[in-house]
Amino acid sequence: MIHYDIVKNWQFDDVRYVYTDRDVMLYALAAGLGADPLDRGSLDFVYEKSLKVLPSFVTLAGAPGLWWRDARTGADALRIVHGEQHLQFFRSMAPSGVLIAKNRVESLTDKGEGRGAIGVVVREVFDEPTGELIARSTNVSVLRGDGGFSTKDGKSDAPPPSLPGVPSRDPDATVDLVSRHGSALLYRLTGDLNPIHADPAVARAAGFAGPIMHGLCTYAMACHAVLRAELAYDPSRLAAMAVRFTAPVYPGESIHFEIWREPEAVRLRLRAKVLARNVTVLDNGVIEIHGGST
Repeated sequence: MIHYDIVKNWQFDDVRYVYTDRDVMLYALAAGLGADPLDRGSLDFVYEKSLKVLPSFVTLAGAPGLWWRDARTGADALRIVHGEQHLQFFRSMAPSGVLIAKNRVESLTDKGEGRGAIGVVVREVFDEPTGELIARSTNVSVLRGDGGFSTKDGKSDAPPPSLPGVPSRDPDATVDLVSRHGSALLYRLTGDLNPIHADPAVARAAGFAGPIMHGLCTYAMACHAVLRAELAYDPSRLAAMAVRFTAPVYPGESIHFEIWREPEAVRLRLRAKVLARNVTVLDNGVIEIHGGST
């Protein structure tokens, strides 16, 4: 069972993350950019001549690793899933550099016996040479096997605010992106080597038809969809992006992204579906942008 005080006060070491232009290009390729070699906007993220950084790349910087698997947390690590991912961007990233990431547990919420728990970890990423804040990442984890921990001492935090549902009207824009058949194999080279994304036997044992894509790879594809449809491939205009993960994607599947523009033209809403399986894979997306949509 979860040990509230231990988890809430978990001490993470600062993580120093060194990256090169090759890391930036590999990440973008894994997310499907460059699939059309004549697409100038997409090419700028996978070709060193005028290289840009896909903003979601910052999710790679300084992740705290498999700390939930430490026996001291009391968590059922095998039943933890990535529920939501939020990013706020404060400065565009250079194509290479050194970052410092600082992680902390923001909240731990008991939903009740049999209903699981919610853990929120916030990571701030800084440029090492200047000390400037680059981005703030909020990872919302659903701990499906850990409900009821507060019955012992009554300690539980308020749940994080829910992301609002998308509009009921037709979307203002749609983007269809096809994931590569080898996307999970490419994406795991960025750091997440969980065999569920590579080994068919492991994936089947977990209840899937085959290896699944990383949720953060789908998130990167959503970032691409927004840049392509609304921001003319200008990453500096993306201020924030939050989504809820609702179902996995299988490598090779086509993802249908739906985008709604809000009246003030500084916020977008997003949902993503795999139409072939009639399943929503990302929902309740909220994207903040600078300068209005194009």
